[in-house]
Amino acid sequence: MSALKKTVLDAAEAVRDIPDGAVLAIGGFGLCGIPENCIAALVERGVKSLTCISNNAGVDDFGIGLMLQKRLVKKMISSYVGENKLFESLVLSGELQVELTPQGTLAEKLRAGGAGIPAFYTPTGVGTLVAEGKDVREFDGRQYVLELALKADYSLVKAWKGDEMGNLVFRKTSRNFNPVVATAGRITIAEVEELVPVGSIDPDHVHVPGIYVKRIFQGKDYQKRIEKRTVRAG
Repeated sequence: MSALKKTVLDAAEAVRDIPDGAVLAIGGFGLCGIPENCIAALVERGVKSLTCISNNAGVDDFGIGLMLQKRLVKKMISSYVGENKLFESLVLSGELQVELTPQGTLAEKLRAGGAGIPAFYTPTGVGTLVAEGKDVREFDGRQYVLELALKADYSLVKAWKGDEMGNLVFRKTSRNFNPVVATAGRITIAEVEELVPVGSIDPDHVHVPGIYVKRIFQGKDYQKRIEKRTVRAG
């Protein structure tokens, strides 16, 4: 494969070399903007003992929840897991490790990992279980806890549009975690709803430049599920 050729046929080819025990950073916010095709391909391959860094753990029958059903995940590093009953039962039974992280801290840990910053101080979590065993220092009269950056062997993201060089554009809520996840992976795999030729995307509209993306493909059959549908009475 040419060093400049990033397009692959489908999800199966994109995740072909992800091994057992890999650390994955997975984009999305709730069920919005999750890499549905890549997750399905991992489930099909049966890759196991994975550590997954993700804002959430999906729901029981969708997203990362499908990986949990097959017992492919040994550890989750997440900020919100309240929509997945299977996740709860696996944690309580000792089958799944969990590292709960405040949401803003999780985003910054990924951003720092992608930027080559090994650690940072934040006031979030000071005086709580989050700070136990960590360095706490005072700056300008306020306590801050040291948090280590997060990096992944592979990052899996889903964008609205991308070109053949890997430049990505996200829409609305899907832009919350996907960009920082894309920068934090040693190998970043992007699935897109629309794959366009190089030059089709206005440079001012690019959210993640192609330098971060190693493989890209056009996804298919997106369900775009709503995590919890709420409607107004009357």
